[in-house]
Amino acid sequence: MYSQPHQFEPLMPSAARLEPLLAKAHDLSLEATRLAGTPVPSELRDLLRVMNSYYTNRIEGQHTRPHEIEDALRKDFSKDAVLAAKQRLAVAHIEAEVALEQRYAGAEGARTLYSPEAVQTLHSELFDRLPAADLFTAEHEPVVPGALRQREVRVGQHVAPAFASVPLFLARWGGFYADVRRGEAALVAMACAHQRLGWIHPFVDGNGRVMRLHTHTLLSALGYTGGLWSPLRGFARSTERYYALLADADSLRRGDLDGRGHLSEQALIAWVDYVLDVCLDQVRFMTGMLDFSTLKSRLEACLVFEASVEKSGVRQESLRGLHYLFLSGVEMARGEFKAMLGMSERGATDAMGALVRRGLLKSDSPQGKVRFGLPQHALRFLFPRLWPEAEADVDGS
Repeated sequence: MYSQPHQFEPLMPSAARLEPLLAKAHDLSLEATRLAGTPVPSELRDLLRVMNSYYTNRIEGQHTRPHEIEDALRKDFSKDAVLAAKQRLAVAHIEAEVALEQRYAGAEGARTLYSPEAVQTLHSELFDRLPAADLFTAEHEPVVPGALRQREVRVGQHVAPAFASVPLFLARWGGFYADVRRGEAALVAMACAHQRLGWIHPFVDGNGRVMRLHTHTLLSALGYTGGLWSPLRGFARSTERYYALLADADSLRRGDLDGRGHLSEQALIAWVDYVLDVCLDQVRFMTGMLDFSTLKSRLEACLVFEASVEKSGVRQESLRGLHYLFLSGVEMARGEFKAMLGMSERGATDAMGALVRRGLLKSDSPQGKVRFGLPQHALRFLFPRLWPEAEADVDGS
């Protein structure tokens, strides 16, 4: 059984094998930084948090439908106890994501995320939000938020380190990766840290969720996401490959040409390459979705459809006002929005009310300012293929 930190090296590929990964990380750094600076409505970022929660649940095999998460956010939980527990976990992930991004921000936040204390905080931020009745494993073992495991575990073929050695491994894990500060190298380190944290398996339950929250929060702290993308979507859309490469990187060294550490360098490189590919794919997909040159036509198609919904009251003349709200990402006084519609006072009031009812406008009070809304039923027009399961959910409801 593993008990000494050198037993999970290499923690990074050797310098001789690093160059192709650094080149890919360089592309990711440039493209992600550019995307993160894009001004968008807050409603889009809120929707993406819900999507992240949906996908991390799906990776764990605890599937919820998108509208079931939306119901849970309104405190409308299923009468089915199993589904209600999944809904609570989804909401806990959304809330934890917000809290962690605020807590670990900027370069110092990124460095702090590699401390053993931060790893325990990630676990407690998620599981402290659940009622006591939900804090049990599938085998009915209690889950204590933030507590390191106190027993031995085996995950597939991998026998995790002795529980008494977990603090030693976490200290080595954090001390090494926190010192990797260069932009491109820090992205490679992020991918390696994800895998090696899973190898340590510090908790009785929730390790995968903590690993993904760590990677998501780290990318945010480094300024690469702006709340506009996450690798969680990519991991969920390639779950078999995600798990296969994670497990393969647990493998022992495969001969003299496979690095100098105890574990396989080749397998670690394959894992890092996959993570960087997933991140690049998500950045490029979202960059395409935020192509403002096509947004107006997508918004127009949405309004044409909404106007065709019986008794919706949505008017195509709303295009100019909605387009402005999306591009600016601001809130606007109701009177200003109505003035942009070029309609009579009564007509503009009715049209604005219809947009609010259909979720295309959001407001915190009946007379408050309005902002761009992004209901799930509009995704097929505004951001097609962003969240296909939500589009299908709307179609099937």
